[in-house]
Amino acid sequence: MRMEERAEAAQCSFLAACRPETAEYLLQGAFLQRFPAHTQLTREGERADFLYVVLGGAVELYASWRDRETTVVVLGPNDGVIDASVVLDQPYPQSARTLEASRILMVPSKSVRHALEEDGGFAAAFTREIARSYSQMAQELKNQKLRTSLERLANWLVQRDRETGGTRRLVIPFEKKILAARLGMAPEVLSRSFAALAKFGVRVDGAQVTIRDLPALEDLAGAEKRLEAAS
Repeated sequence: MRMEERAEAAQCSFLAACRPETAEYLLQGAFLQRFPAHTQLTREGERADFLYVVLGGAVELYASWRDRETTVVVLGPNDGVIDASVVLDQPYPQSARTLEASRILMVPSKSVRHALEEDGGFAAAFTREIARSYSQMAQELKNQKLRTSLERLANWLVQRDRETGGTRRLVIPFEKKILAARLGMAPEVLSRSFAALAKFGVRVDGAQVTIRDLPALEDLAGAEKRLEAAS
């Protein structure tokens, strides 16, 4: 790993939280790879030989059953790819692939497990990441079980607008079929849901979305916000 790559990798939240000697140990066997879009990183059922950390770009976690496939979650910068499998030394429960050109830090799983035992700062940071992932998955499960497709889409738009600066103009960062799977609906249901949101002030032009009546959209997504407050 070149010096500039090591400097970039060191900005990872995992490494920033550990002792310098631990960071040096983890980087000794690590790789910083640049992958094009649609590159397969892991496959469901494979042993977790590396901890993958997204430094730039986006990675889709997805699962398959017979002839069906669905998106579980989309990961962004500083997210680890299925960290629990690395800790437990177990096979991945989902597959992972890049959605766009991405920079991925790859750290050998054995090194990660050793560092967890030796460095409390690293262990604490890693635990927080796993807890955050669990909380996100639990929220997604509640969405799927309790929200209608229209409410799920409304809530995603409200959250996405907040994440991107609150301008009420946002871009869907991946294909709409990915968004549909991410929200647990068929692509045709997503299209109908976008059409239904027109009366709530939502205008869609390709991947561009304009929110003209944010309070109305927030009211539609309000049940979801109450769930978050209670969780």
